[in-house]
Amino acid sequence: MPFKNLFHSLYSFKTWSHAELYALLGKEAARLPDDARREVMRLLSHIRVIDQIFKGHLENTPHGFRSPNTAEIPPLDVLRPKVVEIDQWYVDYVSSLPADRYGERIGFVFTDDQRGSMSREEILMHVLQHGGYHRGSIGRILVENGIAPPRETFTRFLHEQEPQRRKHG
Repeated sequence: MPFKNLFHSLYSFKTWSHAELYALLGKEAARLPDDARREVMRLLSHIRVIDQIFKGHLENTPHGFRSPNTAEIPPLDVLRPKVVEIDQWYVDYVSSLPADRYGERIGFVFTDDQRGSMSREEILMHVLQHGGYHRGSIGRILVENGIAPPRETFTRFLHEQEPQRRKHG
């Protein structure tokens, strides 16, 4: 199934994007004004929490969250290994999920106690889109504060991972 290969590429891209962003923030976050730095950290934490929540839905296990973010926002050095771990979980998950299970519908309860239902591939797409949306917001905050964000493009990722693609152009 083509989606399985595409999801693997997209989740590898997400992992790479996070690595680029966290590396930049490790060097540059101190340059941000306090309110901007807090907002960046809140968004990064929120991305991870949503990733964890939907991991729980995919596994049909309790995720332990009652809100789409944590009350206390962890610092970058605490958050980063948690993000590396959840990113790797998704790469492994899409690498091992049988093609016939992508369309399987999963029922769950959102953190606001509303019921929901999505297929596995819809959940996987939501997690990708959600993270990309908020990384874009973080990029805007960085630009507004004189810091160039990483160039997060799928084409850049693909060509850095497989430089031989340049020979086929």
